[in-house]
Order: sequence, then C-alpha cells, then structure tokens
Amino acid sequence: MQTKILIIGACGQIGTELTAKLRETYGVENVIASDIRKLENDVVNNGIFEVVNALDFNQIQNLVEQYQITDVYLMAALLSATAEKNPAFAWDLNMNSLFHVLNLAKDGKIQKIFWPSSIAVFGPTTPRENTPQYTVMEPSTVYGISKQAGERWCEYYNKQYGVDVRSIRYPGLISWSTEPGGGTTDYAVDIYHKAITDGKFTSFLSENSALPMMYMDDAIKATISIMQAPAEQIKIRSSYNLSAMSFTPKEVAEEIKKHYPSFTIDYDPDFRQKIADSWPASIDDSSAREDWGWKNDYDLENMTVEMFKNLKEYIYS
Repeated sequence: MQTKILIIGACGQIGTELTAKLRETYGVENVIASDIRKLENDVVNNGIFEVVNALDFNQIQNLVEQYQITDVYLMAALLSATAEKNPAFAWDLNMNSLFHVLNLAKDGKIQKIFWPSSIAVFGPTTPRENTPQYTVMEPSTVYGISKQAGERWCEYYNKQYGVDVRSIRYPGLISWSTEPGGGTTDYAVDIYHKAITDGKFTSFLSENSALPMMYMDDAIKATISIMQAPAEQIKIRSSYNLSAMSFTPKEVAEEIKKHYPSFTIDYDPDFRQKIADSWPASIDDSSAREDWGWKNDYDLENMTVEMFKNLKEYIYS
C-alpha cells in the first residue's frame, strides 16, 4: 500500500524541516502538511497544505479519510518555556491531540504514528550524567509532565490495541532555517545568529549548564529512520532516548570564537535556568543504536561549521 503521510504541526521548528525531507523521500503528492494557520512559507507553498486544529478530532479524521492517510506525524505541541506561561492550554494541546491520533489508529483508520517526546520527561531526581533509558522520571514542567503521560499512553495503546506508535525523546535541537520556538535549549540556536549579526550574545542559561543537543539534520534522520524500521525492531513503545552531543553555553561560545575571534558572551540566567537544571546533562541512547541502528552524523565542531555556512548563505547573504 502506498505510504500517505499527514504531518500535524508542520510549520513548527521540527515540522518545517521534517515536511521538506518527507516530501523529498516519499513524493510531494504523498505528504500532506497541516497546521493551525496558513503561513507564507515553503511548507505551505511547496506541496499540499491544509489548515487543521490539532484539538479538533473531526478535522483530523476528515483529512485522514480524504487523503487515505497511512502514517501520522504529530508534531503539534507547546514547548517547555512557552508551556509554563499557559499550563492548562499546554496540557490540552499536548495530550488531546495525541488521543485523537491514537484513537484513529485504534479504530484502524491509520497504520502508524510518530509522536515526539523530549528530555523534559526527566526531572531533578533523574541521574543527570548518561541518563539511562529506564530511570527515575519526575518532571517538574507542564511540558515534561504531558510528555511523560503521553509516553505511558503510547505504550498502553500499543499493548492494549496493537497501535503501531513510535517515539523518540528529542534533546535540544539546533537548526539554521527556523526561528527558536520557545524551548529552554533555544539559546543554542540564537547564539549563532547573534554571532553573525551582533558579535555578542547574552545567554539566559549559566555558562556551565550542560544539556544534550542535536543538529536538526540528525533529528530528522532519526525521526524518519524509526518510522521506516521494521516493527519488530521497535522494542520500546514509550519513547527512545536519543543523543548526539552535550555542551554548555561556554563551550559553544568557544567553538564560535574559532570562526569569529572577537565574539563575546555574557550570562543573565532567567526562569529557564530552573528548567535546564532539572534536565539531564548527557543521555545514554544505546537502546536506539542497538534496536534500529541510530547513529548521529554531527558533533559540536562540524555542526558549528554547517550552521555558519548555511546562515551566511541563506539568511544573512
């Protein structure tokens, strides 16, 4: 059967690049992008696009039936820092959108779901170094609470109803092509822009706040890889740990100075510091590497080269 994909939340930080890669992989006619509003961007202009509210079950079901969707990528969510400002709406969006697609799969309307989790499922009582796949999970943010609950529901629907749902716990994601989306790790995107435009940067995290990070190309590769893997290789149906690198604001600033020697950084921690302090500093993702062959391509050094190359060519040319 022809793979027909629906991406919900296609205009977000991950969705933008995921949509482009899925269209390239499966054909423009087989990938339906959707979001709550129609923006003037490549997601809307370069393929099929539908306006859909992720909280409206009937809208999603109608799209699934209209386009004979087989796979849904549910990328709609309110991220960590933004969610803290509106906890009730964050819970509603992050949880009920998931129930909508899980129930469609339970009823045989779709075959496969990708749902992203996050390192936000961990909390201040979690071992911070080389955080294991199975460990203490006591998240202290509404985003993390909703993601932890979502993991449990994914596993439940798989065990009870045989729903083929797949998930990875994204670390902080770094991309040159999309604006920061309200996440605690987004300083690591903004710092590259400011290096080019201002030659200086003020970090909202302290200099030694180590967090797991990943270049967006690796995140997109992992997302498509887990969905393409044979079902028997997906042994964890809550969510897989995923990692590529870990660094601090000070370390990324030092890497930037190799390209911009006069670059300076200072530190003015805000409410996001407390969120960062509750998350792991590094992640053990050996299960993903063993089960479905995950392997990252980027570390801090070659990611920094790619970030500046692309920002200068496409954004600041």
